[in-house]
Amino acid sequence: MNKYLKQLKEGILTNNPVLVQLIGMCPTLATSTSLENGLGMGLAATAVLICSNVMVSLLRKIIPQKIRIASYVVIISGFVTAIEMLMKAYLPDLADSLGLFIPLIVVNCIILARAEAFASKNGPVASAVDGLAMGLGFTFALAILASVREILGNGTIYGIPVFGSSFQPASIMIMPSGAFLALGFIIAAFQKILKKGDN
Repeated sequence: MNKYLKQLKEGILTNNPVLVQLIGMCPTLATSTSLENGLGMGLAATAVLICSNVMVSLLRKIIPQKIRIASYVVIISGFVTAIEMLMKAYLPDLADSLGLFIPLIVVNCIILARAEAFASKNGPVASAVDGLAMGLGFTFALAILASVREILGNGTIYGIPVFGSSFQPASIMIMPSGAFLALGFIIAAFQKILKKGDN
């Protein structure tokens, strides 16, 4: 049990894919214009991570070494297609808002990296926990970035107005340059907090 708790802590905090490893930047920057989009992308990627990690782990001894990456992409794309169809059926507004970024989960380096680095070397339970941990870490980072950008760029959080009508939003925050600025400050603050925790 302690092993799984350690995995969760690493995925969310000490080895966070976005805030520590700095991978998965494209969907992080592109889909974090609102908290709804950020959570939607993060949870979709989490579902794919868990399912693909378990499947890769189950098939790790069958997949030939020479075609392992291609096999991982096929496995991941199957789960991404399923998630995309579910989102279009039950969350059509969110699916439209995320658009092309849902199919691009297939080539998200977080998912491919976890399949190669962890799931291909460990059992299904540990791989499922790893997928959950990394997915929650990705969702956590997206939620923080999306909250900052939405509050400063629109004056809302999850579409609900936070400030009065006199609030002048900083429109740069909902632009790509605002995403880079906000992410840089968040990473710096996160690293400072992690270093304080180590002392």
